[in-house]
Amino acid sequence: MKRTTLVAAIAASALALSLTGCGDSAKTADARTNAMYTWIANAGDRAQWQAFVDGVKQGDSKFNLKFEGPSFQEYWTKVKTRMSAADAPCIMTTQAARAQELKNLLTPLDEFVKKNKINLKEYNEAMLKGMTVDGKLRAIPYDAAPEVLYYNKDLFDKAGIKYPTTNYTWDQMVSDAKKLTNGDVYGLSFPPILEGVAAVIYANGGMVVENGKPTLTNPVTVKAVQDVFDLAAKDKVMKAPVSADPITIQIDAFKAGKAAMIIAGPWMYDSLASTKGLSLGMAVIPSRDGTAIGMVQGSGFGISENCPNKEAAFKNIIKMTTAKVMRYVAQKNGNIPAIVDAFDGWAESKDPADVEAVKIMIDNAKTFETTENWQQVEIGFTQNVSNGYTGEKTAEEILTTLQNSIK
Repeated sequence: MKRTTLVAAIAASALALSLTGCGDSAKTADARTNAMYTWIANAGDRAQWQAFVDGVKQGDSKFNLKFEGPSFQEYWTKVKTRMSAADAPCIMTTQAARAQELKNLLTPLDEFVKKNKINLKEYNEAMLKGMTVDGKLRAIPYDAAPEVLYYNKDLFDKAGIKYPTTNYTWDQMVSDAKKLTNGDVYGLSFPPILEGVAAVIYANGGMVVENGKPTLTNPVTVKAVQDVFDLAAKDKVMKAPVSADPITIQIDAFKAGKAAMIIAGPWMYDSLASTKGLSLGMAVIPSRDGTAIGMVQGSGFGISENCPNKEAAFKNIIKMTTAKVMRYVAQKNGNIPAIVDAFDGWAESKDPADVEAVKIMIDNAKTFETTENWQQVEIGFTQNVSNGYTGEKTAEEILTTLQNSIK
């Protein structure tokens, strides 16, 4: 073979290998753009994500998105490792409450919003605030989920008690709970985590974080937490949870008819409403003066900082967060849409009283803000929670110790 022919052959071979490598790289990048890391604890979670895909497919049959991830509890400890991998999905989910914690993983979206002319005024204001860290938007919200009070209508009827109103006071709730407590059936149930108590703090005008710093010793916060502790320690209207209890303890008790009221998010509606033998009602979170203030802690879609094609990933996110798709998901899966004009999709076929309560919670809502080390706060609270519910320690003692331990 002539030298010139040999050189040409080698060059052609190198070019072919180079093109093949580029092709493989492009395929990998494309696969990552069309993938999402999220929490998938059960069939319900998977159905929720599939509803977003199916909603987009109604107008774009070629759209597809693969999703992977652990349970919700494990997600917050595993997400940083997974999103640092070379094959990590481009799209990831975050709660507004956890955006601070994940800010280094999330790409600021402001330039993409501007370039694609996205009208953020369509979205729930409290959710946008929650997704904004250091002045930069980190995720596009897909739901706006205020905590609500769920109650068992049959137990209320049996006790001869009127259903909670839209100006339900804490004293009235305690009074009702005492009448509802009978044997192994309690008036209320709370999970052994601070997040479950936070809705009561917010309902009374308090906060757990302000200007990026924990405010656990704020008098309003301390009083609200003590009120919750007293439900078990003093009023005897709930079974005292312990740190080893699963976070679903109040859901399980409510479904089994062992608790007449619980506080949880609207994402639980479908699961609760489909529980055999449970007549479900929804109400505002009770407060001392009866004023309804919601605590919104919905979630959104963000883009990983190491995504190779952020523009393409952003376009996929926008496809999933239109009013049309959010309305579809609300109808199929019960999510309360982050776009205000899509709320009617959630309200369809639901009791008008339930819709009114949720609407009030949304319209008078504050963002559930946390810190970068919020996991440490939750763990510290959970480890000491049983002492509060048994009356061995006051809320002030527990919260002061926790506040001083945060670094």
